[in-house]
Amino acid sequence: MKALVLGAGIVGVTTAYELNRDGHEVTVIDREELPASFTSYGNAGLFAPAHAYAWSSPAAPGILLRSLWRNDQALRFRPTLDPKFWSWMWKFWRQCTAERAALNTQRKARLCAYSLGVFHDTLARAPIAYDGRKDGLLYLYRSQKALDGAAAKADTLRKEGCVIDVLDRDAIAGKDAALAEVKGKFAGALYAPNDESGDCRLFARNMAKWLMTRGVTFKFGTQVTGFDADGERITAVVTDKGKETADVIVLSLGIYSPHLARQLGAHLPIYPVKGYSITAPVAGRNNPPGIGGIDEENLVAYAPYGDRVRATATAEFSGYARNHSPEDFRTMLHVMRELFPHGADWQASEYWAGLRPMTPEGTPILGQGRYKNLWFNTGQGHMGWTMSHGAARITADLISGKKPEISLEGMTYAAS
Repeated sequence: MKALVLGAGIVGVTTAYELNRDGHEVTVIDREELPASFTSYGNAGLFAPAHAYAWSSPAAPGILLRSLWRNDQALRFRPTLDPKFWSWMWKFWRQCTAERAALNTQRKARLCAYSLGVFHDTLARAPIAYDGRKDGLLYLYRSQKALDGAAAKADTLRKEGCVIDVLDRDAIAGKDAALAEVKGKFAGALYAPNDESGDCRLFARNMAKWLMTRGVTFKFGTQVTGFDADGERITAVVTDKGKETADVIVLSLGIYSPHLARQLGAHLPIYPVKGYSITAPVAGRNNPPGIGGIDEENLVAYAPYGDRVRATATAEFSGYARNHSPEDFRTMLHVMRELFPHGADWQASEYWAGLRPMTPEGTPILGQGRYKNLWFNTGQGHMGWTMSHGAARITADLISGKKPEISLEGMTYAAS
C-alpha cells in the first residue's frame, strides 16, 4: 500500500520506518526543512520507562497555583485567553486524582516498556548513530523522605516490568564518577539500569537518511493545509504545494494535529506544554556526566551526548508561544553548574524552548476515527522519544490488520 505520514518529528520518522519495514511505499511530509526541527529538536533525550509518571497528579494543581507567584516551580501556569487552553486545563485537572494518576501512569509505563524493546529491535536492523548510552539512568533525591516516597511509588512502574533499584549516596558515585564530589547533596537515588539516553534529533535525522536509501520519500518545506474527503475515506491531503494521495494516511503532527483533525470532525484533546533546554559543549572540560539522570527535587533532567551535554526543565502551561528569556533558564543552569561545575562550558550553551503535544492523561492518541484510511499517532507529550518506537509499531500493526502486542486501553481515539 501507499502510505503518507504527516510529520517528520521522531514519531513520524519512526512510523515511516515501521511502515517501510512492513513493505509499504512511504512518503513523509513536513513543513520544516529537516526532520526533528520542532518538538524533537532539543528534548531531554532520556529513554525512560522508569520515569513514566503521569503529570496530572494530586500534587499538580497546587504546584500550578504556586507558580502564579513563584518562578521556581517545575510546573508553571501562565493563563491565556484561548478557550481551548481552559477546556484542556479542565480535562487535565479532572485527571489529577490518585486513582486516575495511578491508572495513567500504568498505561504510560506499559507503552514505554514495550517501546524500549521495539527500539532495540530497530537498532539491530538499522545502524543508526545517535550518541546513545545504555548504562541506565539516575533519579536523584536530596531528602530521605522524598527518596522513600519515590521508592514506594515506583512499585506501579515495577509492575509494568521496569527494573528500579534504590542506591545510597556512595552507590550514586559508583554509577557516575562525575557525581562523586557532590554525592553529599543527595540522600540517595533510584537507578533504572534498563533506561537509556540519546540524541533524539540526531537519531531522527540519521534514520531519515537511512530510510531514503530504502525508498522512503521525504517532502520537506511542505505544509499540510487540509483534506479532501468522500464518504468514509480521505481522497487527498491538501498541501501548499499541491495534493497528495495515498491508501493510508497517518497524522503525526504533534501540537498541530488537532487543528487539522478538526477539519474532519475529530476533536483531539492535545494542547502544547512548553519545555526549556540548554545544550552546552564539553569543550575540553574534564568531568561531564557519565550517564543521564534527573535531579528530582528540581526536576532538571540531563544527558551527555558525545561532545555536549543537554539539560531540560519546566513544564509551562502557557499556549503556543515559543519565546524565552534568560530567566527561564536560571534554575536549570544553577543546578547543572552545582552538579557538574567542570562538566561543560555552560556559558556557551545553546538555549531552546519547545512545545510538547500533551493529552490530559499523558498517553498518546492512536487508531482510527471516522475515516477508514486515516490513522492517528500523536499526543506523545513529554515522552515522545520514549514512546515513539512502540507507538509506531502499534500503528503499523493496526494498519496491517494485526493485533497490537500490548493493550491500547486509554490510548485510542475513541477513548479520548
